[in-house]
Amino acid sequence: MNVTQDLSILHLILNASAVVQAVMFLLVGVSFMSWYYIFMKWYAVKQARAKTETFERDFWSGGDLNNLYNSAVNDRHHAGSMERIFEAGFREFAKLKGQTNLDPKDVIDGSRRAMRATFQREMDALEAHLAFLASVGSVSPYIGLFGTVWGIMHSFRGLANVGQATLSAVAPGIAEALVATAIGLFAAIPAVLAYNRFAHDIDRLATRYESFMEEFSNILQRQMR
Repeated sequence: MNVTQDLSILHLILNASAVVQAVMFLLVGVSFMSWYYIFMKWYAVKQARAKTETFERDFWSGGDLNNLYNSAVNDRHHAGSMERIFEAGFREFAKLKGQTNLDPKDVIDGSRRAMRATFQREMDALEAHLAFLASVGSVSPYIGLFGTVWGIMHSFRGLANVGQATLSAVAPGIAEALVATAIGLFAAIPAVLAYNRFAHDIDRLATRYESFMEEFSNILQRQMR
């Protein structure tokens, strides 16, 4: 018997039981999806960070707020999250400021609520698919373990029809079962690392957005005096 050929990864996958093969193909599909979301989320976070830095530089350079607002409105589809937050707050401020029956505090509160609503929508967009990565990272090892347990059970059931149990008879079944666990870990580890990294980056962006909302609210409050 050619042990190297019989115990190759491809041979083990092709000769595994139907349940173990289903588990393997499920984990491979989940792994491909997680990698797709990893690259997509990496690009989205990178773009969000770059656009935030660009807008912060323009905002704190002392330019006219009306010009910044017009630029945000005209380039809305390419604007960053912080720019859209600014646009929502300034639009609400300009609309409420023209109403003479409102107190300055009500005008600022209205602008804050508009910015907070936009902030929540932007955060929802940034956090999209993070739950999927978290689920892959936490569930994939258990799915792979299920395939391993099932494969070992199938291997031991096959020993009932063998007169004498030898290592050569048991090894292929156990090896094919362990491949399921290996694929589960292969799917889980990148997903966990990516989730932790993206969650950290998004939390830092959220802190920057919240700080900007407070500072911008103070600027608007000074303009009401």
